[in-house]
Amino acid sequence: MSDGAVLHVKGRVLAGPEDVRDELWVVGGRVSYDRPAGARDITTVTGWALPGLVDAHCHVGLGADGPVDADTAEKQALTDREAGTLLIRDAGSPSDTRWVDDRPDLPKIIRAGRHIARTRRYLRNYAWEIEPEDLVAYVAREAGRGDGWVKLVGDWIDRGVGDLAPCWPREAVEAAIAEAHRLGARVTAHCFAESSLRDLVEAGIDCIEHATGLTEDQIPLFAERGVAIVPTLVNIATFPHLAAGGESRFPAWSAHMRRLHERRYDTVRGAYDAGIPVYVGTDAGGSLAHGLVAAEVAELVTAGIPPVQAVSATSWGARAWLGRPGLEEGAPADLVVYEGDPRADVRVLAAPRRVVLDGRIVE
Repeated sequence: MSDGAVLHVKGRVLAGPEDVRDELWVVGGRVSYDRPAGARDITTVTGWALPGLVDAHCHVGLGADGPVDADTAEKQALTDREAGTLLIRDAGSPSDTRWVDDRPDLPKIIRAGRHIARTRRYLRNYAWEIEPEDLVAYVAREAGRGDGWVKLVGDWIDRGVGDLAPCWPREAVEAAIAEAHRLGARVTAHCFAESSLRDLVEAGIDCIEHATGLTEDQIPLFAERGVAIVPTLVNIATFPHLAAGGESRFPAWSAHMRRLHERRYDTVRGAYDAGIPVYVGTDAGGSLAHGLVAAEVAELVTAGIPPVQAVSATSWGARAWLGRPGLEEGAPADLVVYEGDPRADVRVLAAPRRVVLDGRIVE
């Protein structure tokens, strides 16, 4: 499409869960619901249109052994784009991916800086590894590097006890979260286990990643505080494999990981039923493939979340939570067109017909 071209999307435009329109126009890269006067160079796309999908837990620039080169990071971002993911919350990366912002053909990224972990309590080459007395300073640093988010590693295996355990004392996370909020950043944390959650939530955290340890007695606390979860169920599916690999050295940890895996769907459904915000994230990067957003939506449905709410968790609702527009008048035209209605069958999300980024057809 040329710079002066107009894109016409017709069929069903899902501007909201129940806000269905017959068409939209893209003029100058932005959404309009009024036909532009005198438009001649018009490209028409037909189908069911959604706002560009959101992967709220994704790692561009991260590989199994740590940071990757720009060519690999570009391939990761392109794979996400091909899947319809046009907005990424990068939940921790040791790579500088600011160059992506200058590429109008790549998904938009909201960064959380680099993971902040306890010394020798996380995957090598991923995080800043520090002690509690330095947590406030590192949170302030990553708040400056990120785009309104900071990522903590809330728990990890403690080799001294042979199981998952919290990484930070309560007073350290209270001070760190207060500092992030003072600087205008929200805080999220990687948490697999039960024992790290209450201190983090009572300290004012905004989101928990994975949240496999969420228990019935903690659910009301999350709901009362409005703390969101990003379950990353496509990643939690790897727990049995991880457990098998560590069973000889850490049998308690392996058994714990299996229990968390076995109740994963009940955990997510319990959170949703209690009104806890649930959003789509794949945990792509590291050892997990990119482009799995449709599979994660399907996992939420398997857990018992109604299809329209599972779709919202990667579109309208997720964009509102991250402070980014959907298909409102004048918004950047980031959208995906499908053969059928994803509210009726989320499996259609796995096969985008067209992907439009900043008003240009890129797939």
